Amino acid sequence: MDGVADWLAATPLAEAMRESLLLYPVVEIVHIAGFCILVGAAAMFDLRVLGWGRGLPVSLLARYLLPWSVASVALVVPAGLAMFSTQPQSFLANPVFLLKLSLIATAGINALLFHAGVYRSVAAWDNGPPAPPLAKAQALLSLALWLAVICCGRLLAYV
Repeated sequence: MDGVADWLAATPLAEAMRESLLLYPVVEIVHIAGFCILVGAAAMFDLRVLGWGRGLPVSLLARYLLPWSVASVALVVPAGLAMFSTQPQSFLANPVFLLKLSLIATAGINALLFHAGVYRSVAAWDNGPPAPPLAKAQALLSLALWLAVICCGRLLAYV
């Protein structure tokens, strides 16, 4: 892994990110903006599953918010990789960074399990009836995971 990290740190992008006064902050802003869209869309959906906004059908909200979440990944991932490239060895040695990656992976798995599982029965609880307990548990887990990811992201600046 050290060889890949060393190679990544020596790429022209990594060098430009380290040497430019503005490039890193601009990339970080793109990363944060994308993450706001991703987490905002997920939080709005999760809150609906938990019972807020029952006037909106769950499936309608999913059709509207899911494309925003997916599109935001096109901002978050490349920007995150660009920032990571500036000091990959340090990031890989940072337990907060590794925790952040683990939390993101867990949030993704939770979302996949939700959509492959309990969401398949959404017609029964789409508009009016409360979501099943499993759906609510996964929505609460999603909110907690994304909040923890945000906390880790902020902590990276201090550890």
